Amino acid sequence: MITYLKLAWRNLWRNKKRTLISAASVFFAVILSLIMRSMQNGYYDYMINSSVRLYTGHIQVHGKDFWEKRSLEESMYFDETVIQKLKKNKNISQIIPRLETFSLISSGKVSKVVQVNGITPQIENDVTKLKDKLTDGEYLNENSDGILLTEGLAKLLGVQVGDSIILYGQGFHGVTAAAVIPVEGIVKFAIPDQNKSFTYLALNYSQQLFSAYDRITSLSILLKDADEIESTKTFLKNYFDNSYEIMDWAELSPELVQSIQVDNASGIIMLGILYVVIAFGIFGTIMMMTAERVKEFGILISIGMKKSKLAVVTILETIFISFIGVAAGALISIPILLYLVNHPIPLTGETADAILAWGFDPIIPFAFYPGMYFAQIWTVLAIAFVSALYPVNFIRKIKPSVALRG
Repeated sequence: MITYLKLAWRNLWRNKKRTLISAASVFFAVILSLIMRSMQNGYYDYMINSSVRLYTGHIQVHGKDFWEKRSLEESMYFDETVIQKLKKNKNISQIIPRLETFSLISSGKVSKVVQVNGITPQIENDVTKLKDKLTDGEYLNENSDGILLTEGLAKLLGVQVGDSIILYGQGFHGVTAAAVIPVEGIVKFAIPDQNKSFTYLALNYSQQLFSAYDRITSLSILLKDADEIESTKTFLKNYFDNSYEIMDWAELSPELVQSIQVDNASGIIMLGILYVVIAFGIFGTIMMMTAERVKEFGILISIGMKKSKLAVVTILETIFISFIGVAAGALISIPILLYLVNHPIPLTGETADAILAWGFDPIIPFAFYPGMYFAQIWTVLAIAFVSALYPVNFIRKIKPSVALRG
């Protein structure tokens, strides 16, 4: 066997240009398939992570009917000691209490219904980086009695930091909630709908304003390992009784799951088409390499070399070429993918507008993890190995007298 290996290796470098062209076809196949799959998985991860951090958490705990009715009447009693007990679960990284409701906001002759988010400022900033979106004024603290407005909403109302707005709505048990609140800061979101309708109050102040003392509408929970959702849900269901509802992000955002499934199906079809193109490229290169060596094969068989041994040598040559191409592609793709993961490609124009309408930043993110990485490498290797059957079949049918005439 060692003789076959040496013979195959030396054969490769008798014609360096041919070997490098063949290895290059495998090299580019690995690069293209990895970048394409990295882009697909990166976008799915980005969509899920954005939704989880901004809205739902990996898991959300709320009152039994709150998710359907979105009413303060389905809010739940909040005890700070609950958070401390839940944090004993090693898979829970963050617990975000929120009091969410809708109210009428007014300034001068302009009025609009907005979403009011009662937040714990420090925890909210740790998770959503809300403070980084501040364009004017100051961020909230635990004792703030001011309000954060989104930039589009502030322009619509015609107010600035230091001005006051009127908030008017319905609190817990139908109590009227009305107050004149100073604008403490202005934040800017990339998503147009969010930028025109979100407001933030400190949780303590929002509980007083809506007469929902010591109450919240949801506990959003972020996990250290998203693969541990089911075990964490079981832990939470054992902790809370039946008056609470435990839902994961897929149940809270079924439309997101559906859009990912549809897009993933089309992505797999596109990847299949890419594999077909890659297979034709590798097969064409090996076929060309075989056709160039017809006379060489004829001479070797004429002087007594068995076809089976010649086939083994050609298979080994193909395996060497495949490994050279795959190894080079895998090594070169690592810095490329790492750069793309850390520097998502920004989008502009109509494509950016369409993505913003879905509620996400207009970028093309990438992902890089071992499962995806090795899956693409093994697929390209398999294509190369199947292509190696062509020279074997060619040698089996070759007639030395015909081959020697070229």
